[in-house]
Amino acid sequence: MSNKFSPLDISSPEPFAPLTFDDPVKAVDALTALYERNTSFLIDKFAELAEGAPINARFRAFYPQVSIETTSFGHVDSRLSYGHVTAPGVYTTTITRPVLFRHYLTQQLALLMRSHNVPVVVSESTTPIPLHFAFGEGAHVEASAARFADIPMRDLFDTPDLNTTDDEIANGEYIPPPGQPSPLAPFTAQRIDYSLARLAHYTATGAAHFQNFVLFTNYQFYIDEFCTWARDLMAKGGEGYTAFVEPGNIITHAGSSSPDTDIASPRLPQMPAYHLKKKGHAGITMINIGVGPSNAKTITDHVAVLRPHAWLMLGHCAGLRNSQQLGDYVLAHAYMREDHVLDDDLPVWVPIPALAEVQVALEAAVAEITGYEGFELKRIMRTGTVGTIDNRNWELRDQAGPVKRLSQARAIALDMESATIAANGFRFRVPYGTLLCVSDKPLHGELKLPGMATAFYRTQVNQHLQIGIRAIQKLAAMPPEALHSRKLRSFFETAFQ
Repeated sequence: MSNKFSPLDISSPEPFAPLTFDDPVKAVDALTALYERNTSFLIDKFAELAEGAPINARFRAFYPQVSIETTSFGHVDSRLSYGHVTAPGVYTTTITRPVLFRHYLTQQLALLMRSHNVPVVVSESTTPIPLHFAFGEGAHVEASAARFADIPMRDLFDTPDLNTTDDEIANGEYIPPPGQPSPLAPFTAQRIDYSLARLAHYTATGAAHFQNFVLFTNYQFYIDEFCTWARDLMAKGGEGYTAFVEPGNIITHAGSSSPDTDIASPRLPQMPAYHLKKKGHAGITMINIGVGPSNAKTITDHVAVLRPHAWLMLGHCAGLRNSQQLGDYVLAHAYMREDHVLDDDLPVWVPIPALAEVQVALEAAVAEITGYEGFELKRIMRTGTVGTIDNRNWELRDQAGPVKRLSQARAIALDMESATIAANGFRFRVPYGTLLCVSDKPLHGELKLPGMATAFYRTQVNQHLQIGIRAIQKLAAMPPEALHSRKLRSFFETAFQ
């Protein structure tokens, strides 16, 4: 092809005329139809080229978008932290995977219509859908590489553009160009698609399985206990839970003692996820994030686009006080951040507050599971500052600096993930909390010997997990508008939760 690098005409679906809706369900139906039409166009054109069709055009389709316009400064229900805009203007956001986000979108649009008494407009955006994201997560694309050897793929289809895929809106740094709409949601469609692909890669489970309440842990012991408990629930009929999903999207339905298929579990991914599902995504997702603040940031960066109602960290920590015993619990009410992975997104001078709703649920769960109440609870649990550090072997360096800072911060425990998870919860407006278990006391020469470690894990992990599950159940029983409190919102917030 002598002119293979010459500009190609752009081929797109027929233009979509904007539609106005005063019914959120119909608006989401329109978003879904437009998204399905445009992604199908890209997939079909790719398939045609792979089968030998002549290359005579560049193919492009756009994300749908939803917009509102309000002209009033009138006050809305100020008890809510979301569901309204703060000033007159046009607000818009691009939309992806509307089937996955159907309930969320319907709820957010309904709140906007009710708060401002305005319709919403569904239209095509000017943001192209990258071919990779049109296929969606888990797609296996087979095409002869030779078909595209003569011309770069990027000359034929749009590909992910990392120059415009960022967290400026969530970080509060985005300023709309003059005359342009303000953002309606914390994440753009392409940012969401990027994270959905990463979630499938890191956890080996589809985004549709994720639940609104997430437990993070840094030990496989907790996952093993969670799996045992979940499988037992399924065998008993579920007790309100409908299915248990393991890496590889292996599903055991309520009432069954084994998965639906004989597919063997794949090799575990970097951060395997397990989902105990309940109607309305009201169940529990548990993820083994491994060790370190980098993993903690990575996974929460991606889970955040699903807009969960809460996430909690359950893990082990170093107890820093001599009065603590191995197996004691630490309920974080402040965080000392020496993890550094979020310094560019959330400066260390930004305080990360404890959230009353989460703290009460965790403390009540500890009391219920252990049997201790009131003042007696102090025998096994301390509330205080948790420090998170990025050097696992900090004890091997000069301890004077770290120990002095930990003492000045009134720290009672040290780990490598908790402050990172809490800080990203704060950054992405996802309610967060931390309950750790003291597994060693390095400042006091109390390290676990092999036999001691085995006994400790056997007796303590199950109780700790049950406390986390009970806390999640308490949070799930709260109305979302109460759980998503205003303390996580800044001066100029997006309307979507």
